[in-house]
Amino acid sequence: MAIPVKLEVFEGPLDLLLHLIDKNKIDIYDIPITEITEQYLDYIKQMQKSDMNVMSEFLVMAATLIDIKCRMLLPKEVNEEGEEEDPRAELVQKLLEYKMYKYMSLELKDRQVDAARNLYRRQKLPEQVAAYRPPIDYQELLGDMTLSRLHEIFKSLVKRQEDKIDPIRSRYGNIEKDEIDMEAKTLYVEAYAREHKSFSFRRLLEKQSSKMEMIVTFLIILELMKTGKINISQENIFDDIIITSNVA
Repeated sequence: MAIPVKLEVFEGPLDLLLHLIDKNKIDIYDIPITEITEQYLDYIKQMQKSDMNVMSEFLVMAATLIDIKCRMLLPKEVNEEGEEEDPRAELVQKLLEYKMYKYMSLELKDRQVDAARNLYRRQKLPEQVAAYRPPIDYQELLGDMTLSRLHEIFKSLVKRQEDKIDPIRSRYGNIEKDEIDMEAKTLYVEAYAREHKSFSFRRLLEKQSSKMEMIVTFLIILELMKTGKINISQENIFDDIIITSNVA
């Protein structure tokens, strides 16, 4: 009479391999592929499942183990860096990843069980806090206003501001203020007049380095003429202006 044997249920071929490795106390980085393959095939022979979808996963792993076993018998391949490749490396990496996810799932399950034991007391606010009402009812304030409606209003306001921008002047750069020392420029013009006695107004302006300096120089000439420190003369309307200095 045959003795019935109850097999453990595994979630997949990797789960079965981890079980065999733990059972035989094998170093996962140095798996004796021949021994593990034999034990794995023995387990498949004892499986009584008729679900071919499940069995196919175990059979694929069996074929992988046999392939690795055959490659272990052949001379080892050498990679581009001159190091020998281990045929078991890919399988070891998959086992390590599966082991990590398995332990993580067990940890999450324990946390779920612990969380089910937590008890919370009912919320109990002080009467002053429970009776508090905000001074503004935002729902009443917004009314039928929706997010899309607010977006349309925002776009219309932005468009209105953009319409105020001069398309020509907006392309100009920033206008920077020229800092000119009025007193120093006055002393310069007086010294120039004292040195040259009689000179061309055009020649004086040509010596200025910027438009703002030309304007300031013109204002200084008007002030010196007002105070009598210089005299100006022009024979014809389009002739150059001649400045005569009275500065001692």
